[in-house]
Amino acid sequence: MHLLPRLALVAVLAAGPGLDGGARADEALIAVASNFLPAAHALADRLQAETGHHVALSAGATGKLAAQIAQGAPFDAFLSADAAAPERLEAEGLAVAGSRFTYALGRLVLWSADAGADLADPGTALGRARHVAIASPSLAPYGKAAMECIDNMGLSETVAGKIVTGENIGQATALVASGAAEIGFVAAASTIGQGGATLPLPEDCHGPIRQDAVLLRHGEANAAAKAFLDLLRSAAARPTLAGFGYGTTEGGTAEGGTAEGGTAEGGTAEGGTAEGG
Repeated sequence: MHLLPRLALVAVLAAGPGLDGGARADEALIAVASNFLPAAHALADRLQAETGHHVALSAGATGKLAAQIAQGAPFDAFLSADAAAPERLEAEGLAVAGSRFTYALGRLVLWSADAGADLADPGTALGRARHVAIASPSLAPYGKAAMECIDNMGLSETVAGKIVTGENIGQATALVASGAAEIGFVAAASTIGQGGATLPLPEDCHGPIRQDAVLLRHGEANAAAKAFLDLLRSAAARPTLAGFGYGTTEGGTAEGGTAEGGTAEGGTAEGGTAEGG
């Protein structure tokens, strides 16, 4: 006798808070390069607050995440630390054609956990250091950029025998934070709230760190994934990105169209250990 009213109540509760009319909250699993994890959390919190959509974040090195996607990992979208990995996934048919866009421009810095460290002259600072941390150049775009800077600034001999490598930018930052390395080439975003001494590196010492996002085939019909990507490329996200040390393009440099689906304006992210970038 009471079955139908109870089912109706369950349906109302399942719709979740913050939704209007017949809108339904969805969940998405998004792979994110770990340099961007804190910013992604902030945007995901906003998405959930304003739309009810829930985004779970899984962070790692760009190369490792791309390999997992190629092997069938059930991610709905991918926030890479480069442009090459999303482009390759799109070419292989693993991403939705036309959904790829540039969401952030990464910035590389020289960082020491010692607030008194003098980094004004990178050559002198690196010469004094016993260990210099970078992310893996083969897995993490920030590691590749670090090696380009070292070469282009004529510092290869200075750091010879000193480089210690983390699998990803999160691990490279941790090497410096723990004192295992006196100095490191890390993402500007990784140093926010860490203290220490920071020297922004000239952008012409490495190729652009163009971070692209793409909707994956697994998430083609996922409203939460689409809404998150729409937020990420919107003007509303730019202050958040700037606050985490990223440059942005005007409205995102679209390599295709929008990530169809609801306008995104905010989400709480679960999971997401910082491991890559």
